[in-house]
Amino acid sequence: MMEIPLNQSTTPFNLEHTLNCGQLFRWKKLRGGWYGIVDGKVIKAKQIRDKMFFQTFPEMVEPNFLENYFRLNDNLPKILSRINKDEHIGKAIQRFRGLRIIRQEPWECLISYICATNTNIPAIKNMILNLSKRFGRKIIFEGQDFYAFPKPSDLADVDIKQVKMCKLGFRAERVLKTSRIIHNKELDLETLKKLDYKEAKNQLLPLPGVGQKVADCVLLFSLNKLEAFPVDVWMKRVILEFYPKSFEETFVEKLSCRHTLTLSEYQTISSFGRTYFGEYAGYAQEYLFSLAREGRA
Repeated sequence: MMEIPLNQSTTPFNLEHTLNCGQLFRWKKLRGGWYGIVDGKVIKAKQIRDKMFFQTFPEMVEPNFLENYFRLNDNLPKILSRINKDEHIGKAIQRFRGLRIIRQEPWECLISYICATNTNIPAIKNMILNLSKRFGRKIIFEGQDFYAFPKPSDLADVDIKQVKMCKLGFRAERVLKTSRIIHNKELDLETLKKLDYKEAKNQLLPLPGVGQKVADCVLLFSLNKLEAFPVDVWMKRVILEFYPKSFEETFVEKLSCRHTLTLSEYQTISSFGRTYFGEYAGYAQEYLFSLAREGRA
């Protein structure tokens, strides 16, 4: 196995927190190690204190591949000091220090979050696995079957019935239509990295299956827009528990009465997150999200 040294004072990193925080759907823990599929390769990774050990298959990659993927070049101490605005985020930072936002491949991230609409993480993982099994490439590693995520060309020409067989439900048609748009180069996801947050978001929103939350997740997790602040029921809980005084009483009352969010409510909360936490609001979101899922909000 290859190794990446980690100086926890200058480059804090926690593999467990990072892979367990809900931003990814293609990693699983087996026999004490983490196994994932990244860019058509199986990655096996393990952290022991200030070292990360890894191997990849079918081809070996240089350490900088994973350094880029895990955003080890992000100045996390600086980021955490910038977002550490109050006792609540302070508690999250202390509890989950070393959690990093992953730099995902935009295409896979987009389809994954279209699948993530109105469902839970186990169901999302199942949908993505089904898509990869049916349309991706099989890789056998350590006696286990893994599947590369299908490319846009793998999905663009298939019949809707085949996509529905992956148990995507109402998402099947959206996934297929978006795959065709990307395959036909009507939108180049890579170019969105060069745009600012709002411009890039406006390019994503017309895609089938992409609403405010899906767009913000894709922007944050794959397009380097670290100010994006996705909002879901967990973040709604965070707002009601920790930050109600930042909003009008009538807004908080309405928020408390419903499970879902209106477009206006989403935009109000997301805008608060970006304004309050600043250019690294996405990191604040992930830390607070992790705190909420652990039952501390």
